[in-house]
Amino acid sequence: MSEHLLDSHRHSLAHLLAMVVLARFPEAKLGIGPVIEDGFYYDFDLGQAKIGENELASLTRELRELASQKLEFVRLPVNAAAAREQFAHQPFKLELIDELVESKAELTLYQSGDFIDLCKGGHVDSTDAINPQGIDLTRVAGAYWRGDAKRPMLTRIYGVYFAEATELAAYHERRRLAEEYDHRKLGRELDLFTFSDLVGAGLPLFTPKGTFIRDRLASYIQSLQQPLGYQKVNIPHIAKSALYQTSGHYEKFKDDLFYVKSQSDEFVMKPMNCPHHSQIYASKLRSYRDLPIRYAEITTCYRDEQPGELSGLTRVRALTQDDGHAFVRSDQIHAEVMAIYRIIQTVYKTFQLPLTVRLSLRDPANPGAYLGDDAIWEEAESSLKLALAEFIEPQTVATGEAAFYGPKLDFLATDALGRQWQVATIQLDFNLAERFDLHYTDQTGQAVRPIVVHRAIYGSIERFMAIILEHLAGNLPTWLSPVQIKLLPVSDKFIEYIESTLVPSLSQAGIRFEIDYSNESVGKKIRLGITEKIPYLAVIGEQEITNQTISIRDRASGQNQPYTLAALIALIQSQEPVN
Repeated sequence: MSEHLLDSHRHSLAHLLAMVVLARFPEAKLGIGPVIEDGFYYDFDLGQAKIGENELASLTRELRELASQKLEFVRLPVNAAAAREQFAHQPFKLELIDELVESKAELTLYQSGDFIDLCKGGHVDSTDAINPQGIDLTRVAGAYWRGDAKRPMLTRIYGVYFAEATELAAYHERRRLAEEYDHRKLGRELDLFTFSDLVGAGLPLFTPKGTFIRDRLASYIQSLQQPLGYQKVNIPHIAKSALYQTSGHYEKFKDDLFYVKSQSDEFVMKPMNCPHHSQIYASKLRSYRDLPIRYAEITTCYRDEQPGELSGLTRVRALTQDDGHAFVRSDQIHAEVMAIYRIIQTVYKTFQLPLTVRLSLRDPANPGAYLGDDAIWEEAESSLKLALAEFIEPQTVATGEAAFYGPKLDFLATDALGRQWQVATIQLDFNLAERFDLHYTDQTGQAVRPIVVHRAIYGSIERFMAIILEHLAGNLPTWLSPVQIKLLPVSDKFIEYIESTLVPSLSQAGIRFEIDYSNESVGKKIRLGITEKIPYLAVIGEQEITNQTISIRDRASGQNQPYTLAALIALIQSQEPVN
């Protein structure tokens, strides 16, 4: 079944869900019921009534029964007066009608049985096209109307639908694995990060082990970008509001900013880094010979996300970006994009995350919506298309999806559970140089504006950590593991040998290790090491001392094998990522 057809099934089921809920709660006020990935949801204001997770099974049965009744979906074009009369007791629908009337959009209703909803369409002709066994309601959550915390809190019921029952079963298995390998659960179990109500929601606290992972990810990116001419810079975490008013970000992000009181000026916690970097570029005169000028920084940005939008490390209020900005001439765009692409390709190959690439271009029918003249846009888009032709990943082109300041390339990674995550990005920007009057002197002595190439490889370190933890089920590669090997003495009498013979050599070689000093049995020590997902577990007893070997359990194979100390060190060191 095509994705378009599947979406029409899911959209129709959102309407049927509203019918089921209204049958139980006739006074319910209806919000919206869109299609989402794998399914649909509908929002309701139930007044004082509640729907709990324990009611989902019975609601699912009723929804399946309703879908079996061969109800037709009938499109009803209406005028504003008729629409308002139909939804006279539905305040959320009336609000939507007013907006549609103001925008001069067509008003249409859809009727199925006795139920009528405000909807632009995309439905099945009849519910006999829907497989009832592919339907399931999955969870209940709270959601503010229109995502605004100042508006009423509604009850949101989520559902999924697949054309075949086997696909639904596969979905539930993926969901089970996703819960088992949820990065929030793994973060607790592996002692990587925590949250504190006293610190605040969306502000993760990283333990020594979690901090090691962050630092190692940062040093890995630095090892890839430094040979390409990126220069590290450092900027403050606050700035005058005037900086973002000049860049144009203030108007867009003013509701998401953290404000800092000052004796005179208004300051904000920085929501992004490019305006700061532009001021480093602007601090001196630049020649065409100086370009490209590349700045890189791993630094935290701050955005006041709504509490309901926060989620573990994937959506936080303090996000650490591996940010880079290259100031280039137009003839340098292609080479710069290819250099960034090679870094992205290396990183995601290292983590075995396959990529797809989406090229976002401007809408040729609406050139007034974009900054910059046609010649610059055509050259920039041609450069990205030329680069894209050299990429080996699957590709899509999204016309009309470019940012107002320039075209962009977005990279989407598919994890082990088949989920897609937007990760790296390469964006061309004609706005920043215009806003801050940045320029360089060309061969003729004329002032020319540079093009700014924004790039992020991980996106944010927090989100990338969440992705790889779930993708790898917590089994981080040896080079990224906070503890690479755990030493397990058979009894206390072997601790002296470990500390006097093994520890100095491992320390000198830069191997990260722990010693299990507990009085537990070796079997229990091994089981604990397995749950801690440590790459290598080393058992040291009488036989190992006699043979001058170490019995190593390899996490990857689950097999035991004897190694000399030198061979063990060489094995661990050989697993550093290749640049």
